[in-house]
Amino acid sequence: MGDRSGRPARVPPRWFVTSFWKAHRVFFRATRGRGLWTPQSRLRWGALRLVTTGRRSGQERAVIVGYLEDGPDLVVLAMNGWGEGEPAWWLNLQAHPEATVQLKGQPPRAVTSRAAEGTERDRLWARWGAVDKNLDGYAALRSTPTAVVVFSPVGA
Repeated sequence: MGDRSGRPARVPPRWFVTSFWKAHRVFFRATRGRGLWTPQSRLRWGALRLVTTGRRSGQERAVIVGYLEDGPDLVVLAMNGWGEGEPAWWLNLQAHPEATVQLKGQPPRAVTSRAAEGTERDRLWARWGAVDKNLDGYAALRSTPTAVVVFSPVGA
């Protein structure tokens, strides 16, 4: 399955994906978070800094991920660069669902994470599909379903 033009979906080489992730973190530090963007950008999705607790180490782990807003919640795809396996941040959240997110121009805030299921997952997947026409093609490259992760404000 490919994009709507009929071309098969292609994922960049793993070295490129991991280099891109590292560059995101460097860029975040260099711009003190001003390099993040919001869903109001031309991309129609935003970038946030996610800080989780390592499932084995217990240490803080930070990553930059794309998100959509859904009311007070933030929605992220646990796609691992469309490679096989779950991203480490999602495995960490499964062990420790509490995390911290930081959006552009905002202080960090505490959230609780969970996987969307059933009709909620279908609805949120469709929202991401409206942003990325290749979504289903990329997802088809993985042997396991891609989790749709919802971050809710603590206390909500």
